[in-house]
Amino acid sequence: MRKLFTIAALLLLCVSSAFAQKAPLKFNQYGVAVQSDRLDVEAQDGILVLASPSTKYKLWFDIRVQADAAVFFGAPSYADKIGNGVSIRRARFAVKGQIDENWYGEFDMDLANGLVELKDAVVRYTGVPGLELTVGNFKENFSIQRNTTSRYLQFMERPMVCSALAPSRHLGINAKYAKDWIWASLGYFGPEIAGSEEWQYIADNNKDFGYNAGYSITGKVVFRPLFKAQNASLHIGGAVSYRTPKASDENYGMYRASSRNSTSINRKKYLDTNNLPDFHHNLLWTAEIAGHWGGLRYEGAFIQDNVFFKPTAADPTPKKFWGWYAQAGYLLFGGSQRYDANGGKYTKIKPGKKWGDIELCARYEYLNLNCGNVYGGAAEAYTVGLNWWVNNNVKMQVNYQFNHNDRYANGKDKLKVGLDQEGNPTTDYTKIASPKAGVSYSMLAVRFEIDF
Repeated sequence: MRKLFTIAALLLLCVSSAFAQKAPLKFNQYGVAVQSDRLDVEAQDGILVLASPSTKYKLWFDIRVQADAAVFFGAPSYADKIGNGVSIRRARFAVKGQIDENWYGEFDMDLANGLVELKDAVVRYTGVPGLELTVGNFKENFSIQRNTTSRYLQFMERPMVCSALAPSRHLGINAKYAKDWIWASLGYFGPEIAGSEEWQYIADNNKDFGYNAGYSITGKVVFRPLFKAQNASLHIGGAVSYRTPKASDENYGMYRASSRNSTSINRKKYLDTNNLPDFHHNLLWTAEIAGHWGGLRYEGAFIQDNVFFKPTAADPTPKKFWGWYAQAGYLLFGGSQRYDANGGKYTKIKPGKKWGDIELCARYEYLNLNCGNVYGGAAEAYTVGLNWWVNNNVKMQVNYQFNHNDRYANGKDKLKVGLDQEGNPTTDYTKIASPKAGVSYSMLAVRFEIDF
């Protein structure tokens, strides 16, 4: 009898073991058997994250809303009126996923003011320590200010020189290496992919004229001698970009640089070179320095664009457009600034109080689009800002800015820049007779931001 019970127990153990090893299969919508993994759901600093407790899989949302308002005053009587306004500066929705320890993906779009625009759409391989290989639509690694996310900018808008000259998102492939004191990046990029307009230009230029999409090669190196410091950083960088005409431009084969006065609500582009024909290529370069120590953060950069034209151009003389900025901010209540070593840029602060922290900021900027027989205008701006970092997800900003545009900054001959001999407002800088010329004015703007 004991032998019978022993045999029965062994048979039962074998059967139960077989069933335990063979868990029920799960299938996707195409009828293919798939691996299944339960996920933990967390709110990490207010960001919804779904992560596997047993693998490297992680999925999270990155949502951002920025609501702006601005008033303008102090412009001369001859200048075009500037309308006060409000806007949804950004309404971003992104889904980001770490598939395993080697592969990362991201999709990001902006829905601000009812307009749909593609931002980041990337596939990234991180299987080699310190190295990232990225393919898709994303920001070129050129300017620290351009690459700093809008969540963590010290001012509501980036400097004019970055808006006019520094490249942003393009379709391409990039390799980046970051370790200790060195950070380096090299990428090959094609046209801009943002919305239906850019894609229509690409399709029409391909179909009707057989134009190539165009390309850019952008490289950057950053030295970080304080990489071992716990609450300090020093970022010394330089970048170069060789750029050819892009099929995503409305006027293929033409160069144009333009900028507003560091505001999105005043839509007037005082600074504008207009379309320069027979554009062959441009060589863009920058030198930048940034750093932080405790609650202090500073940053400055010089950017120059050397524009070259075809030998058959009416004016083949190369043009140089340039500008620079210097800015700093200090957390008043004991908070600390933070440097993102992998991204080579600055990230969210560590507040000094339970209710957050307040950052006082100041910036000077200058942009010159005048060169040779091209009069795109020059401008400078002085800005003072106050940022209230309420918590990890809420931020409020106030910016006061004084702008001065020279007599050539007439927005492609559309904006009034002075008075002629008869005392009438004129857009033609050659006809200005009054001692005062150009448009100077002030701006007071506020932003309410939430990230979740």
